[in-house]
Amino acid sequence: MNILNTKFQTPFQTAPFSKITDSDYLPAFEIAIDKARSEIDAITANTEAPTFENTIEALDFSGEELDRLSSIFFNMNSAETNDAIQKIAQDVSPLLSDFSNDITLNQALFERVKTVYNQKDTLQLNTEQQTLLDKKYKGFSRNGANLPEDKKQELRDIDKALSKFKLTFGENVLAETNNFELHITDEADLAGLPEGEKEAAKDLAESKDKTGWLITLDYPSYIPFMTYADNRELRKKLAIASGAKAFQNNKFDNQENVLQIAKLRFKRANLLGYKTHAHFVLEERMAKNPETVETFLNELLEKAKPAAENEFKELEAFAKDLDGIDQLQKWDASYYAEKLKQKRFDLDDEKLKPYFKLENVIKGAFTIAQRLYGLHFEEITTIDKYHEDVLTYKVTNTEGDLISIFYADFFPRAGKRNGAWMTVYKPQYVKNGENSRPHISIVCNFTKPTKTKPSLLTFNEVTTLFHEFGHALHGMLANTTYPSLSGTSVFWDFVELPSQVLENWCYEKEALEIFATHYETGDVIPMDLIKKIKASATFHEGMQTMRQISFGLLDMNWHGQDPTAITNVKAQELQAFDNTKLYPDVAENCMSTSFSHIFQGGYSSGYYSYKWAEVLDADAFEYFQEEGIFNEEVAKKFKDHVLSQGGTEDPMILYKRFRGKEPQPDALLKRAGLIEK
Repeated sequence: MNILNTKFQTPFQTAPFSKITDSDYLPAFEIAIDKARSEIDAITANTEAPTFENTIEALDFSGEELDRLSSIFFNMNSAETNDAIQKIAQDVSPLLSDFSNDITLNQALFERVKTVYNQKDTLQLNTEQQTLLDKKYKGFSRNGANLPEDKKQELRDIDKALSKFKLTFGENVLAETNNFELHITDEADLAGLPEGEKEAAKDLAESKDKTGWLITLDYPSYIPFMTYADNRELRKKLAIASGAKAFQNNKFDNQENVLQIAKLRFKRANLLGYKTHAHFVLEERMAKNPETVETFLNELLEKAKPAAENEFKELEAFAKDLDGIDQLQKWDASYYAEKLKQKRFDLDDEKLKPYFKLENVIKGAFTIAQRLYGLHFEEITTIDKYHEDVLTYKVTNTEGDLISIFYADFFPRAGKRNGAWMTVYKPQYVKNGENSRPHISIVCNFTKPTKTKPSLLTFNEVTTLFHEFGHALHGMLANTTYPSLSGTSVFWDFVELPSQVLENWCYEKEALEIFATHYETGDVIPMDLIKKIKASATFHEGMQTMRQISFGLLDMNWHGQDPTAITNVKAQELQAFDNTKLYPDVAENCMSTSFSHIFQGGYSSGYYSYKWAEVLDADAFEYFQEEGIFNEEVAKKFKDHVLSQGGTEDPMILYKRFRGKEPQPDALLKRAGLIEK
């Protein structure tokens, strides 16, 4: 019997990672798909008249085994992959795409759903049930249920092709990240690099049986080198290598994948009656349409651009005065920005890092969650894990009830993609009167401990941990009936609110004093450093804002128009960046070919949502600041109206219920220093 097709006999029914072999996955998928298909057949074969319970509810609870298996497998493909898993992913993705289309293009099933949908005004459904019914109906109508048979087949072919192109895109980015190493044998080439970073580079070289030091494109290696290394030529080499990922006309090149993904998405949208992919996607977002997104981004750009240009001129002048640099390049950005920041605020990451030992920051995040939401985190070792680095916790409330199982995976390794993300191994839902609790995970790529030092985080890594932990709280505190509406299953431009709002605590004295203690002396972070963190929070905010806007505009450029005539990825990108450009272009580099968020992840036509959610988070945090950042009443409102509600209601309704009014962009612009407070 395949363990993946059984009810897990494990503590809290957690995934039995150590008992799963790679060869289990493909047969398990085939069995789970068959089971899910039988469950769908049972719904369509029901001779009773369609009702909310026997059709809509039954549909939402169908395929539970397949969903669970998919979450385990695709999380492994991101966090602990290998050649075998990547091969299975290529085989499994078309099967899942086919099965998904078998549901949405199942005419008998759609007729039952439509029958219930047409009676919705007479059914006396509660808000969550109304939302589920609406979502299920749209799930069919937005995915081809109303198409004629020949067009349905065309849709299937597009979806199958898309699933493969997206997978290959991600595999190529990972391969290119792993394939580059900057091998340094002369210690003079490390001038400027802090001791801890040097030690990490030496450890990395030793782990690969090499002498000297190794710098890679993994963020904990790449970012410190770009920030501190004095050797401009080596910074250039590293920056070009990073920017050239999957843009080198080799077997890992993604240019054709980018073009195919953009064109297939457009074709799919047209087939379904939408003008572009962005029109299709944004119909189910708070923004509603591409015009709103373009207006939003361009209005922000108008506010940010003058500040960004002034900041850039100042940085240019600073680099010229300091080192006679005539033309500031992209590989100079972090280096001179850090030097200018140090000069202005007498603050740098090396001063801060001793106060941000990873274990203390984790405990701090837990303490803040406890003070805000009454959660208790207990590390447990009885839960199976997929890698020895993973930490596992049992999360309970003040009454001792189980709230969630929580996994945390913090360090880079060869089988793990770059970046940071939150994911779900099992969603929360209520079935047969039992509230089944979620299994949530966060995955990051932080600086590893060395022989002499624990993992000490940069301030940016601290905010990243809080960001992902904010997503995790959204998943953990879910309290809905239906799995498809639970936790982070919300409109995409609302999903970043819980994550981004929690980052604000990293800048507050009251919160920093909980966890920012020196790893050797135990001293709490000095007040003057807290003041400097706060003062430096808006450093280069104009340039940072413009950078985020440029990514949002690039996304809309690929997805908000007809891409059929595009043949040159780089030329298209340059056009998209034209109005946000500060640094000279680097001919060897292209962002699109490794822009995983929009070409592999779920952010296509949605990258703007980071800035959109910042408006929400600045406005929400202003409320906390007004009443006190640990105010129980405000925290309860946020938990009850936002964190626990998932996608049960329109997000603006939920937000207004928490805040009492619509969000005001001024809170963000004030916080960013782009308008007067």
